Amino acid sequence: MLCDSTRFGSFEIPDEDVLVFADELAGLPGTRYALIGKAEQLPFVWLHSVERAELALPVTDPWLFVPDYDVRVPDEDVHRLGLGSPEEAEIYCVVRAVGELADFSINLAAPIVIHTARRAGRQIINGAGRYPVRHPLFSEVELNEVQHATSGMALQATAV
Repeated sequence: MLCDSTRFGSFEIPDEDVLVFADELAGLPGTRYALIGKAEQLPFVWLHSVERAELALPVTDPWLFVPDYDVRVPDEDVHRLGLGSPEEAEIYCVVRAVGELADFSINLAAPIVIHTARRAGRQIINGAGRYPVRHPLFSEVELNEVQHATSGMALQATAV
């Protein structure tokens, strides 16, 4: 499928890489997204709408920045995603990217859970509690300490 982007131009996304969010992401329109990345060695990827060219969110593996992060997916969300085990899920957190790196933050309160086989996603309220919506991204690690986590999902986009 051809995906248009105001950020990246047009690129091809294989149909099997499209994620469906039965419930929209908090405050955002649309239910179909794809994870894309310009360079796999970087710790950030984009959760890009395949329905709206202007909608793309930077996301990351939260454990790269908060090594002791605890996620508890509520039973209702486990059921709605059809998760049978933790290994079926990937977790991403939305990054708030602003002008200065020191001001970047990560939403640890509402991670995005993706059922990798079913290509279904859902933003949840972390049942572990105690995490803020705007946790400083570089409070526990320095930028040069962050290493890319290898993901089982395709994180590439081919420019058209």
